[in-house]
Formats: sequence, C-alpha cells, structure tokens
Amino acid sequence: MNIVIVGYNEMLRALILGLLASDSKIVGVFRHENVIYSPIKKFFYDLFNPSTDLNFVKAYKLYDIKAKSVNSDEFRKEIKRLKADIIIVGSWSEKFSVQTINTPKIACINVHPSMLPKYRGPNPYLQVILNNEKKTGITFHLMDVNYDTGSILHQKEVKVLPLDNGQTLKLRCCKTAQKEVCVLLKNFKEKFLNSVSQNESMSSYQPKIELKDCILDFKNETSEQILRRIRAFSPWLKCFIPYNNQFFSFEKYKILSKAGKNISGQIVSKRKNSIYIVCKDNKVIRFSNLKMIIPLSKFITKFYLKNFVKINSIAE
Repeated sequence: MNIVIVGYNEMLRALILGLLASDSKIVGVFRHENVIYSPIKKFFYDLFNPSTDLNFVKAYKLYDIKAKSVNSDEFRKEIKRLKADIIIVGSWSEKFSVQTINTPKIACINVHPSMLPKYRGPNPYLQVILNNEKKTGITFHLMDVNYDTGSILHQKEVKVLPLDNGQTLKLRCCKTAQKEVCVLLKNFKEKFLNSVSQNESMSSYQPKIELKDCILDFKNETSEQILRRIRAFSPWLKCFIPYNNQFFSFEKYKILSKAGKNISGQIVSKRKNSIYIVCKDNKVIRFSNLKMIIPLSKFITKFYLKNFVKINSIAE
C-alpha cells in the first residue's frame, strides 16, 4: 500500500516511524515548511538551517514532496504520480479541499489527538489538561470538508498523568499513534475495518487559545486549577501574573498551605524575586524568578517589586 504522509513536528515523525515498521510503503512526505515559507525562504532554510522534520526525511531517504499547498494542483499531481493509496495527516494548518480529499485511491485519513467527537479543534493536549480529564486518546478518521468530523476508523485511549504538561502528553499521544497506525493499516489490508459516524450529541469543539487565557485568575480559580493552566500551556505559552496593569512571568511555582482568612488574589508576602498569592481555595502559591513583561525587565523587576508591589494588595 502506497502512503503519503502530510504533517509536522512530533506527529509527523511518529507516523514515519510507525509506517516504516509496517509493510506499507511511504512514497512521499509533505512538510509544513512548504506552506509557511515562501519558496526562496524555504530553500535557504533547508540549505542552511534544516528543520528536524527535513533531517528526519533525509535520514530515512524518503521523497520530499515540493508544492505550495495541499490544495494546489502540483500537490494533487504528485499524489497521482506517486500512485498514493492513502494520505495520512498528522498535524496540519490547512483545510483540505474536496478535490484533494478525493485524490488518493482509497482515502485521506487524519490523526487527531483526542477521543473524537470530544475535543475537536486545535491543541486538544492543552484542553484536556485544563479540564482535568483523566484520559484522552488518538483517533484515526476519514477526512471531510470540516475539521475533525469524519467517520472514525480506529481509536486508542491515552492516560493523562497527574503531572503532565502539554508537551509530555503530546509525546505520549504521538507514541501511541506510532504504534496504532500499524494496526490501522493491518486492519485495512485484512478488511477488518469499519467506519463509524461520529455522535454529534457527544461532540465538543475547543477554540484556539487567546492571549487572555494566559493571564492567571486568582479570584476565580483554585490553586489546582492555576497549576493545571500553567502545565497545560507549557512549553508553548507562558502564563502571566497580572498586577496594576503590569504583567509578570515566572519560572518556578509551588502550592503552600492555606492562608487563613484572606481574599482571593491577595498578595500575602514577597521576598526578593518571589511573591505569594492567595487562590480561590485559600491556598497560597509562591511564584519565583519573576520578570516583568516590559523592556529592560531584568533591571526593573526587582525595583518594581520592592517599591510598587504592596503586601495585601490584589493581583489583578
């Protein structure tokens, strides 16, 4: 069976490794750099600063497809020339057109890192941690003109561990996809595969994260919710402590004991480059190695903390 892989980062590399372990043939790989860079910029990046994905493709001597988009005529011509039976997609930013979906001989299949129909949309790794889910998974589904709505071909659950951040959960989902893509193709060949329509009554869609979601809300979130937010966004985005129209980033954090009768969001102590803030559940979190989000922050942060951040004031 001839396979073209479309994708980027860890999921692309996981699918390559999984398919190399199967008896299917990878006839081409389409990298995300084709879409996000102009041809000239991509040429120089590939020559002087090649991505991990490109090095991976070269290491396994795979054919690197050149085109400007999955919806371009040049990409579809390549799919036909390569006699691709299946396109497998592992992370992508473009919506596939009907013409592209219908180009391979058998199907376009997407790998989505959740148990669809739950957690459709971008970055479900982050969302399942935010919502304190105990498990998630990966779903191989047929592609249609909408995002993450096609019939399900194969699923596998993945545990969400107590200290997972977005990246550790992503890597475990990718490792699962690496194993399960072999199962998927084996079932394809042995005709054990049935597609199942998604149950729309159980569906959920998580929108793209916005900057406001990175601002910690001590008045309305418990200490555990605050820490989940920090872990969920790591390593892609930083969370910020708001204070008097300024914002602080931080490197370390720790939940301490309850603070007595204090107000949510209250700053109960500060020491050198650390502040102690009360959460909704009356527990205190210590944030250390603070840095203001302003120019010359290295020189200004300590001065600002000492002279302008007041004990018993509110972080908001």
